[in-house]
Amino acid sequence: MRASTAAIVAVMASGAAAFAPAASNTNAATKLHEGKPERMWDSMVDKTQRSEALPWLPRPAKLDGSMVGDVGFDPFYLSSIEKNFAGFIQPPQWEDTQGISTLYWMREAELKHSRVAMLAWFGWVATDGGFGVTLRFPGEMYSVENIPTAYEAHNILTEQGSMGFLLLAVGFVEFCTNAVLVEVSKGESDREAGDFSLDPLKFLQGKSAEDVNRMKLRELLNGRLAMLAFGGVATQTALSDATHGFPYF
Repeated sequence: MRASTAAIVAVMASGAAAFAPAASNTNAATKLHEGKPERMWDSMVDKTQRSEALPWLPRPAKLDGSMVGDVGFDPFYLSSIEKNFAGFIQPPQWEDTQGISTLYWMREAELKHSRVAMLAWFGWVATDGGFGVTLRFPGEMYSVENIPTAYEAHNILTEQGSMGFLLLAVGFVEFCTNAVLVEVSKGESDREAGDFSLDPLKFLQGKSAEDVNRMKLRELLNGRLAMLAFGGVATQTALSDATHGFPYF
């Protein structure tokens, strides 16, 4: 009986030993990673927290909730990739600057695309009479007879030459607005991304910081929705000849 018990204990011990980590393997792994740089992933995420928008993913390191509208949505962790974007607006060899961070550049781009998308969606639907009145520029060349729907507008206006003027106008606006980004890259301005101090109706005048942030959040959420909406209406109207006009189905 004692011999059988000893045999069983020996078998169990040997089985457990099979699952124990080998010291030699641990040492080998340690030596393998010696001298190698740390993984970029470790600096891109905060492993102690989860993304509010995507709770199955760790929170991007740069999205700490301090910015208005920040819910940690960055599934590709682009905001965590360090890059100086000042070179996109001014050749780096011109002068030394402190640069523009990835997060600042992306927030600037998000707000700019949001504002353009809000105007674009409204303009697309308004020119097709979606609000009860067909809004067009004065002149026969912009009439419904000449341009039946917003879907046909691009090709027709390109042939007419109007799109060339629009390109010059947009380029001029971009050139002027990028001047402040040069100041930011030099450290001469502490301007928030996307802030052009444009408030002609004085919505923010005399408001508390909480009210100002609430208005900024509304703009951002409407802008994000507008980007999806414009992509949706542009796709829907191109599906067939029957969907070119409002209501696009």
